[in-house]
Amino acid sequence: MTDQPAWHGEPDLPAMRRALVLAAQGPLGDPNPRVGAVVVAADGTVAGEGFHAGAGSAHAEVVALARAGDAARGGTAVVTLEPCNHTGLTGPCTRALVDAGVSRVVFGQADPNPVARGGAAELEAAGIQVVPGVLADEAEALNQAWTFAFRHGRPRVTWKFAATLDGRSAAVDGTSRWITGPEARADVHDLRAECDAILVGTGTVLTDDPQLTVRHPDGSLRDRQPLRVVAGTSTIPAGARILDDAAPTVLFPEHDPALVLKALHEQEIHHVWLEGGPTLAAAFLRAGLVDEVVAYLAPILLGAGRNAVGDLGIDTIGAALRLEPTEVRTVGADVRVRASVVSLTTSHEEPR
Repeated sequence: MTDQPAWHGEPDLPAMRRALVLAAQGPLGDPNPRVGAVVVAADGTVAGEGFHAGAGSAHAEVVALARAGDAARGGTAVVTLEPCNHTGLTGPCTRALVDAGVSRVVFGQADPNPVARGGAAELEAAGIQVVPGVLADEAEALNQAWTFAFRHGRPRVTWKFAATLDGRSAAVDGTSRWITGPEARADVHDLRAECDAILVGTGTVLTDDPQLTVRHPDGSLRDRQPLRVVAGTSTIPAGARILDDAAPTVLFPEHDPALVLKALHEQEIHHVWLEGGPTLAAAFLRAGLVDEVVAYLAPILLGAGRNAVGDLGIDTIGAALRLEPTEVRTVGADVRVRASVVSLTTSHEEPR
């Protein structure tokens, strides 16, 4: 047992808040969810803490129980996610909790994974009191893309684009480097790093020859690189930078966004960062397969050139694809807008 003080106030909330802080230390872009756990001994003191450090490492409950030792017996395990009930790269956490002799298990989010869920019922069958749903919304927010993927059977898709104020992603001569400033470009790398895969079409590869890696401001590669994905049937030159050894790459000779996402879901990809050109972006939008938009708007005007998105099949303002802004902020000289895709409006208002 540690010499940490006992929790005060409502018995489970402080421990769950601490578990949420621990969980946030886990990696984003991992096949597994971020999970935190706190073991509270029978006398109310904190006996052990832990978080999941990524696929293949010990789960949060196992780490916390190991640190708690015998003090876990008769105590309470507070976990941000329902303890798993299956054997993967590691054993089931339900068995670890039963063997440790805890008397109560409190968890936040119910597990949406059909392979791993069922932990609550297993613990109750072993005579352990289970308290579900404590700070469930906060717990779910830790693993937004992971949860989305299991609920919808496909990865969550974020479409990122950079454009001028008049909606151009490239000039008439095709030049597009750089529309936004260095601060915005660095911000893109931070957001890329949170995703599992970066997706472009063959047209983008042939036109821009991007490397699609995640880099530090000094240009050096970050330790973890998302999967690079190229969709389309055009042949990619053998010397294309996207085929180098800086990060893994997969090629899908496919134009159907749903089939691409299905294949990625089967590879445990939960969050796709869509950086393709206007044609690929339009295909995903027309298919209803974009969930979030991250737009970087530069305070410049071109007046002509390539549009940020291709034809969406919309011919009247009443059918416009409406977005719900979730954040608007300046990044250097540019403006970043994050928005959720809501739905096609049924309004028939006249243009203003």
